[in-house]
Amino acid sequence: MVTKNAIKRWRKYSKISGVGSITRRYFVMNAFDGALTMLGVVIGAFISGVINQPAVIISAGIAGSIAMGASGLSGAYMTEKAERTKNLKKLERAMLSEMKDGLHKKSHRFAYVFAAVVDGVSPALAAMVVISPFFLVNFNLISGLVAFYSSIFLTLVVLTLLGIYLAKISDESMIKYGVQMLFVGLLTAFLCIGTSILLAGSAPF
Repeated sequence: MVTKNAIKRWRKYSKISGVGSITRRYFVMNAFDGALTMLGVVIGAFISGVINQPAVIISAGIAGSIAMGASGLSGAYMTEKAERTKNLKKLERAMLSEMKDGLHKKSHRFAYVFAAVVDGVSPALAAMVVISPFFLVNFNLISGLVAFYSSIFLTLVVLTLLGIYLAKISDESMIKYGVQMLFVGLLTAFLCIGTSILLAGSAPF
């Protein structure tokens, strides 16, 4: 169970390590990747004619989410750990002393663990949001076609919210950033549809 003391300690570690800005970038970049990747899966399923087979899409979505999550978590952990260890050694040389388990070392350890968790969870979470309508198809609550359009809508919502979040961080126009992210989502959808149609048209079946 997370206690108030633990939260207070983590906030201190975050402030010392400066991990906040890094995790914000990780969150946006990887949620963006997760949403667009699953959009491609859904569009590919639609063009391939398996849109009414939710088990196929859900299986592909879950497998993709696990792969993106594991990749993000392990990649961020190793990268951040290496970078933080390097910086800590520089600080130790500058101070002519070994920090052992001091506050700075604990802060750096917290930073690479926290960054890894954010990097792993964000794409998987965004991906599951995009394919969530197909769980309803699985229970015969909606049709595959409704789920398809719902997934596209949810993708655009996720991207717009990410744009608004970036606008808040940069203190810029929410409309501007939201529209930019929305445009990227629509462009990606058109590219996926065009590519899928070309590949389906050239397939021997």
